[in-house]
Amino acid sequence: MASRTELVCLCEGEKGASIDPVFINRLIRNLKPAWLRKTGSNFIDIRPQGGRRSLIRAFPNELRLCMNQGANTTLMVWADLDDDMKDGEQLVEEFRKAAVADGISDDDFKKAVFIFAKDRLENWIEFLEKGATDEAVEGPRVLSDRRARDAAKTLADRCAKQQAEPPLPPSLLWSCRNWRRLVERMKQ
Repeated sequence: MASRTELVCLCEGEKGASIDPVFINRLIRNLKPAWLRKTGSNFIDIRPQGGRRSLIRAFPNELRLCMNQGANTTLMVWADLDDDMKDGEQLVEEFRKAAVADGISDDDFKKAVFIFAKDRLENWIEFLEKGATDEAVEGPRVLSDRRARDAAKTLADRCAKQQAEPPLPPSLLWSCRNWRRLVERMKQ
């Protein structure tokens, strides 16, 4: 099993003005991945990038930095899957184009983990609070860090129990599969 891994999480939003870092931090800490450093250390580095274009632009350099750090440092990309994208794979292709243009190999590109919420993270929070959401429309804006933390803890608990009901919204299911692939990769 890999050891001393660090997660670098790129996300949309501005530092201090978005619930995304709060949700991400609480979710990963509550998932307690076995291969990460001890709780309390700085094993999660969350780097808000502004909008999606800024996120895509920053991706190749951030991936290269993670690979150069070694010690199985993993880059996670958290983004909103807006209505201009039909699914996560389409948005992954936007990141792939930026990576290829910057000289990133396909093997290195595949080391990144993509987590995309449709239409935005608030849809997942709505689902975790109420058991349903419509990903075709933006979920109600969440301004409370507490709600984001509580929803992230609910999701981590659900993952730990492998709870199947109610069924996950499609973007959350897609993102969970990507997380599970990372978990399996880190067991090797």
